[in-house]
Amino acid sequence: MNQEKVKDSLFIKAAFSKSTERPPVWMMRQAGRFMKEYWDIKNKYSFLEMCKTPEIAADVTMLPVDLLDIDAAILFSDILVTAEAMGGDLSFTQGVGPKFSNPVRNKSDIEKLETDVVERLQYVADAIQVVQQRLKGRIPLIGFAGAPFTVMSYLVEGGSSKDFKLTKLMLHNEPELAHALLSKIATVTAGYLNLQIEAGVNAVQLFDSWALALSWDDYKEFSHRYIAEIISKLNRKDIPIISFCKGSSVFAPLMAEAKPDVISIDWNADLLDVKKRLPAGIAVQGNLDPHILYADKKVIKERILKLFERMRGEEGFIFNLGHGIMPDIPFDNVKYAVEVIKEFRY
Repeated sequence: MNQEKVKDSLFIKAAFSKSTERPPVWMMRQAGRFMKEYWDIKNKYSFLEMCKTPEIAADVTMLPVDLLDIDAAILFSDILVTAEAMGGDLSFTQGVGPKFSNPVRNKSDIEKLETDVVERLQYVADAIQVVQQRLKGRIPLIGFAGAPFTVMSYLVEGGSSKDFKLTKLMLHNEPELAHALLSKIATVTAGYLNLQIEAGVNAVQLFDSWALALSWDDYKEFSHRYIAEIISKLNRKDIPIISFCKGSSVFAPLMAEAKPDVISIDWNADLLDVKKRLPAGIAVQGNLDPHILYADKKVIKERILKLFERMRGEEGFIFNLGHGIMPDIPFDNVKYAVEVIKEFRY
């Protein structure tokens, strides 16, 4: 694989706050349910089979590379594979989402969770190697993991939640239990991301999908400190680290203290305003509202160009959505958005 070519790619240059002739583009959930080709694969296998079979994971990872001509690929996997490796009994049901049949609610449950589990995640490293063989250095490959608070919320709630009541009860009534659980998840997550780096990813992203459920003080104590711990343990030479959370428009100043290379911003903030308030050398990623991709093409183009004009002259800007692509967004609209971005020049 041509590492030098990857280092010189738009995505890696922008992630390290170097100037680029246009913003690079990739989109969260770019290999997924809005594509007919994804469903052609998904209808043959369970979600976990797709994640755990390197060739299939590679097939899905490559869909947006081949169909959208995106500037970076992101590995097809799931944020909950770490929790499963630790001992969570994970299943996915169509229309319901992830479920843990053995939720973590007390000290005994936490003690049962294992941390020496990286070898159980070897299938992810294998998938990375297959993808890199196919990419041949064309574009960078992004690896990722779920941040400890988000993974904890699934383990404690036993699945998705609207209010995170059980998780917050643990944070507030039994903070020492919460810290014991978060510490275990953080240990596994750092090891897991280093496994991905060793296997050949060119960047990694931490997803704290449910951070917006937290107050400022709770985010600082139960999320930020563990993200900072993970980032400090990563073998990050030449590997940009991206930090994303729903709520990044609020938490960005704290997120910067964990020393990522890039902060991915949700769509609730003015991107330039956030960038100006961050320390020099931290790039931003974002932050188009994904709902705009439902709109007429004229509107999609206007909104993208408005964002680009706002960010004109700024080094360290990667185009992305403020969150993932929704499953019923028209594929043609996503493809059109990528075309608009790739035609743009500063």
